[in-house]
Amino acid sequence: MKIVFIITSSGDAYYCGNCFRDNLMAQAMKRAGHQVVIMPIYLPLRQKEFQADTRLFFPATSYYVGQKFFKDKSMPAWLKKLLGAQPLLDIAMSMAGTTTSDGMEDMTLSMIQGEGTTFDDMVREMIDWIVTKEQPDVIYISSSMLVGIAKALKQAFEKLQMEQPPKIVCVAQDEEVWIDGLREEDAALAWRGIAENLKYADAVITTSLHYKEKMASLFNADHVVYPGLEIAKYATTEHPAEPTIGFFYRMNKADGLDVLAEAFVMLKQKGSIPGLKLRIGGGYTSDDKPFLRRVHKLLAPYKEDVVIEDTYDWAHHAEFYKKISVICVPLQFEESVGLYLLEAFAAGIPAVEPDMGSFSEIVGNAGVLYHPNDAKHLAEALEQLFTTPGLYEQSCKAATALSEERYNSRVVAEKLEEIMKTI
Repeated sequence: MKIVFIITSSGDAYYCGNCFRDNLMAQAMKRAGHQVVIMPIYLPLRQKEFQADTRLFFPATSYYVGQKFFKDKSMPAWLKKLLGAQPLLDIAMSMAGTTTSDGMEDMTLSMIQGEGTTFDDMVREMIDWIVTKEQPDVIYISSSMLVGIAKALKQAFEKLQMEQPPKIVCVAQDEEVWIDGLREEDAALAWRGIAENLKYADAVITTSLHYKEKMASLFNADHVVYPGLEIAKYATTEHPAEPTIGFFYRMNKADGLDVLAEAFVMLKQKGSIPGLKLRIGGGYTSDDKPFLRRVHKLLAPYKEDVVIEDTYDWAHHAEFYKKISVICVPLQFEESVGLYLLEAFAAGIPAVEPDMGSFSEIVGNAGVLYHPNDAKHLAEALEQLFTTPGLYEQSCKAATALSEERYNSRVVAEKLEEIMKTI
C-alpha cells in the first residue's frame, strides 16, 4: 500500500511523545514493506531520523496570521511567502511549546471544523498535492484535532468522482491536553467539531483502551492500536551499578518532575535504598526555566546524586535508558500512552507510575502503581520496587515480555495493515 502520513511537529527542544509516536508508526509501516510518504504540517521535521517526504503544509506562521487577520479574505501571496520562509519558521520552532492554547482558538477551531478562508486556501494546496503527486491508497491523519482535513479530503474526492478514493484513518490521542486549555465555549465547539467530522474518517483509532473508553461519550473509536518500537534500538544489557530513577519527558510541572524530586529527597533522607541516584532528561523550553530553578533548589542537598541533562537530542535518545534502573514520570494528567514507558520496557526497565489514566493498562505487571499521586506515596512505591525481594527482577521480565508481545513495531504494523486493508 501507499500511505500518506500527515504528521505535526513541535520543534526539537524537548521530547514530544505524540509527535514521535506517529513518526514511529510511519517507520513501522515502511519496514513492513509499504510505500510511506511523510507529510509535515505546522512546523518542519528537524530530527535526522524523521525526514519529511513532501514540503511543509499549513505552516504555523502563515496559518496563525491568516486566521488572526484575514478571516474572510485570502492572504496576499507576498505575505504568505514571507511568513512561510525559513527564518520565520525557525523562530516558530524555537518558540514551540512556549505557549498554551490560550489565544490559539481561531486556529484550533478552523482546523477541527474545516472552515475559514485561510483553511480553504491551504487545504486546497494539500489536496492538489495528494491527488496529483501522491495518489495514495490510505491517508493517516495523526490527530483528531486535524479532522477538518479529513472533511475537506472526503468532499474533494466526491467532487472529483474518484472511483477508488484514498481511505482515511484518523487517530484520537490526548486532544484534551490542548482543547481543555481553550475558553470554555471554544472547547465545547472543538469537541463538537471533532465528534461531527470524525464521520469523514473511514476508521478512527486510539492508542489505548483507556482513551477509547474516556472518549466514548463524544465519539466511537473503531480500533485500539498501541504504539510500537524498533526494540533492537533500545534493548540493552547495560544498566547502572547503583539504583537509578529515571525521568524522561518534558521537564515541567504537568509531567510531575517536582513530585519525583520531592519523593527522591524523602528516600535519600530515609536511606532505605543505598546509593540511590536520579537522572533527568527529555528537554524543556524557556517557559519551564522558573520551574526548573525550583526543582534544582529542592534537589540541592543531594546534587552529587542527581544528573540533569540540559539538552535534548533524539540521536542519543535511546542511550538514556542504559543509565537508569526504573522509569518514573508522575504525570499530573491522564495520558493515552506514555511513549517513555514503551522505550523503558524495550530496554528491560520497569516503571513506577500513579494508578490513574492508562497506566494500569500500559504497565501491567511491569512495575508498581501507587495512589494517590503525591510524593509520599511515590516514595513508598519506589522503595517497594527496590526493597521487596524478587520484585524488581520480576518487573524487569514482565517489561521485556510486554515490549515484545504488545509494543513491538512489527506487531503494530500488522495491526495497522489489517485495519487499512479492511476499511
